[in-house]
Amino acid sequence: MRLMDASERRSLLLWIIPVLVASLAVLVAASALPMAALAHAALGTGSVVVYLCCFVLGFSLIPNILCAEIFPTRVRGRGIAIRSLAFWLTNIAVTYSLPIMLASLGFARVFAIYAAVCCLALAFVALRVPETGIPPRLEAIIDFFNVAANGTLPNLHDDDD
Repeated sequence: MRLMDASERRSLLLWIIPVLVASLAVLVAASALPMAALAHAALGTGSVVVYLCCFVLGFSLIPNILCAEIFPTRVRGRGIAIRSLAFWLTNIAVTYSLPIMLASLGFARVFAIYAAVCCLALAFVALRVPETGIPPRLEAIIDFFNVAANGTLPNLHDDDD
């Protein structure tokens, strides 16, 4: 939570996604290249742990925060609902397609596809996701979207905190 308060969301995603790609690439290499069983187990386990930690830090948390910050108040609920629906439908698709893909394509190819999808996500974040630059306080976000009657923006960066 402290990292989310101190970091820019887009920048954090742009830093985390390449780590996801690299950890998947290591997992693919560890399964595709001949090596000792201990090295295979160490590389496989290490890459999965790195992937999970970065995924939890990045993709599972930041989209929730971004949606709360980028949607105007009047459509924020619908936007977050659509994002949640897409998230759960994607999770269901990955969960149910994984055994089928493993059986037909094999371990290395499946996780190479996941690495390619992460590359697409990196391109999307780099090209389309805005940096909010807003403190993650709901009150500040509401103040930002409720521009004062005189047309000036409220002070979002309190020096008191």
